[in-house]
Amino acid sequence: MNEPRTISSGVKRNHIDLPVLIAILTLMVLSLGVVYSASATWAMQRFGESSRMISLHALRVLLGIVALFVGMAIDYTKLKRITKLTLVVSVVLLFVTLIFGGEMKGASRWLRFGGFGFQPSELAKIALLFHLSTLIAAKGELIKDFKRGFIPMMIWIIGVTMLVLIQPNFSTGFMILSLGLIMLFVSRARMLHLVGVSLVSLPLLVGYLVSAEYRLERVRSFLEGGLSGGGMSYQLYQGIIGFGNGGLIGVGPGESRQRDLFLPESYGDFVFSIVGEEYGLIGTLFFMSLFLVIMLRGFKIAKHAPDRFSQLIAIAITSMVTLYALVNAGVTLGVLPTTGLPMPFVSYGGSSLLFTSFAVGVLLNISARTDLHPRASVLPEGTMPLEPLEKKVRIT
Repeated sequence: MNEPRTISSGVKRNHIDLPVLIAILTLMVLSLGVVYSASATWAMQRFGESSRMISLHALRVLLGIVALFVGMAIDYTKLKRITKLTLVVSVVLLFVTLIFGGEMKGASRWLRFGGFGFQPSELAKIALLFHLSTLIAAKGELIKDFKRGFIPMMIWIIGVTMLVLIQPNFSTGFMILSLGLIMLFVSRARMLHLVGVSLVSLPLLVGYLVSAEYRLERVRSFLEGGLSGGGMSYQLYQGIIGFGNGGLIGVGPGESRQRDLFLPESYGDFVFSIVGEEYGLIGTLFFMSLFLVIMLRGFKIAKHAPDRFSQLIAIAITSMVTLYALVNAGVTLGVLPTTGLPMPFVSYGGSSLLFTSFAVGVLLNISARTDLHPRASVLPEGTMPLEPLEKKVRIT
C-alpha cells in the first residue's frame, strides 16, 4: 500500500445555492413570454414582424445566462486586483457617453459600436460596488476615519453619481448613490458621517429633480395622485388599468389589451403591468416571491461568506437586485414616482440583464465557498472525517 500523502485542495468549493439559481433562471424564462406579449403589437407596427423584439430579447437572455455562468466559474477573489481599473474605465466611458453617446428621449445614455450598444452606467454601477467592497475590506476600522476612510470612498460614489445625473439619468444616479451609502452603512461607517452626507445630498437632489420640467411634472403628478389619463401620468394610468384588468388570475398569457399601444413601451420599465394583467394578482405575487427568495438567500450567503470582501459583495449584489425589483414594482403600482428603472431579469434590455446576471453569478460563486451546501463525500472505511473548514485532504 502506498504511504499516505497530503495535498492542498485549494479554495474550498461546495454546491452553489440552488434556490437563487432556480429563481434567476425562472425569471429569465418567464420574461420571454411576457416580453413577447408586451412587444408583439409594437414590433409588428414598427418592423412588420411581431417576433422582432422577442428575438433580440431571447439573444440577450442567452448572453445573460452565459454571463451568469461566467460569474459562477471565475475566481472572484482575483477581481480585487482589477476593481479600480474597471471603475476608472467605467468613468472614462461615462465621459465619452456625454460627448459621443447616442441620444434617446433627450438623454445621452448609450454608446454604440456598429449594431451593438450598451449603457456605461450599468457597468459603472457594478464596478463601483465591487471597488467599494475591495476598499472597505482593505481599510477595516479605518472606515470610521473621516479623511482617510470615509472621504476617499465618497469621492468615488459622488463622482459616478454625478456623471450619471448629468446624462441626465436621475433614477439610476439616485440608485447608485443609495447603494453606495448602503455599502458604507454595512461597513460600520460613523452614523454622523452618513447623516451629514444625506443632509447635504438631499437638497442637491431635490434641486436637480425640479431643474427639468418633465421631472418636476412627474413629481407633481405623483403628489397630486393625478390619474386623469393625460399628461405625464398617462403611462402610469394605463399601467394601473392593466393591473385592474388582470384581477385575481389574469386574462391569460398573450391576452393583454394594454400592450396594444395603450401602455407605451410596455415591454420595458412597465413590463410588470403586463404581468399583472395576464397573470393577475397570483402571477405578480409569484414573480415577487422569486425576488424574495433572492433577497433572503442572498443575505444568508453574505452572513456565511468566508471573508469580508465576499460578504460585502454578496450584500451589494443582493441589495441591488432587491431594490430595483421593489422600486420597479412600486412605480408600476403607483406608490412611487415614475422612474426609468427596469425589472431585473424581466424587462426588455441588454446592458442591465448582462451585468446583473454576471453579478448574481458572482453571488452564486460566493455561495459555493460557504458551508451552506457542503459536497457529499465517501470516506474509506476507518478514516476519520476532517473538520469542515480544513483545506487539506489525505489520500491513501
